[in-house]
Amino acid sequence: MSQRSTRRSRLPHRHPLVALLAGLLLAGLAVTGCAVPATDRSGGPLLACATINPWGSILSELAGPRVRTVSIIDNPATDPHDYEPTPADARLIARAAVFVENGIGYDSWAARAVRADPEPHRQVVDVGRVTGTPDGGNPHRWYSPSDVQAVAAALTAALQRADPADADYYAQRRQQFLTVGLAGYHQLIGQLRQRYAGVAVGASESIVAPLVAAVGLNLITPDTFLRAVSEGTEPSTADKRLIDSQLANHRLAVYLLNTQNAVPDVAEQAAAARRAGIPVVTVTETLAPAGASFASWQVDQLRRLSEALADARSAR
Repeated sequence: MSQRSTRRSRLPHRHPLVALLAGLLLAGLAVTGCAVPATDRSGGPLLACATINPWGSILSELAGPRVRTVSIIDNPATDPHDYEPTPADARLIARAAVFVENGIGYDSWAARAVRADPEPHRQVVDVGRVTGTPDGGNPHRWYSPSDVQAVAAALTAALQRADPADADYYAQRRQQFLTVGLAGYHQLIGQLRQRYAGVAVGASESIVAPLVAAVGLNLITPDTFLRAVSEGTEPSTADKRLIDSQLANHRLAVYLLNTQNAVPDVAEQAAAARRAGIPVVTVTETLAPAGASFASWQVDQLRRLSEALADARSAR
């Protein structure tokens, strides 16, 4: 079944709204916000903004109550790859003292918006550059525990440059986040690695590949299929047949399903997994439910993965 009939290609493309974004940025429009202790160069409340809420949540934990933090994409029903920026997004970017973009082709509109208004004092954190992920690489770096730590360090440094008077405060916030905020997250990753290293699993797309590698599971879904679904292109017939065989012959213990990209081929695979008695563990690209923190969201997904792997093991 063709993916193109239900989903636009995720390859980078130009948005007509970029011209409007540029006009609004150059006009110097800004968003208003509640008063907070830290202030920007104009004396207003310091604003930090991220394109997606996994990074926005981490940014909020690191910034604390002294900074107003906003995520542009924070709806679990929104596909970040196909997001169309709005005039309100332009105002956020124009006002932000710290701006976080994922890069790696994931949110190309953000880089264009920043270039439209090259404010020298804005601290821009490009996750792809921080993690050393090349163009064409897996953009879902918030699913990599080591990359989360690297980005946390980069965000802290950006906050310190934007607000040097509070540099020690941000350093303390980072330490608290890494040692306390992510304690349960790291504990579950360690437990999964110890108990299930080498166990074969399948997935609907590349989003979970960094986490699967971190916990030592064996992702047997063809990489070409994972990439095709992630980029919105047509998977090969050979890949689909191989996955059908893996499911029918119980070659995998668990199937990981990104519910924000359940295209027809993926929906058919998830249904086949359920018919075969293979647990389906759902994941999302952005925080779920609404209002969750990065840590609580990831811990919930890891717990459900652990439970599914335990069920699969006991059923054999």
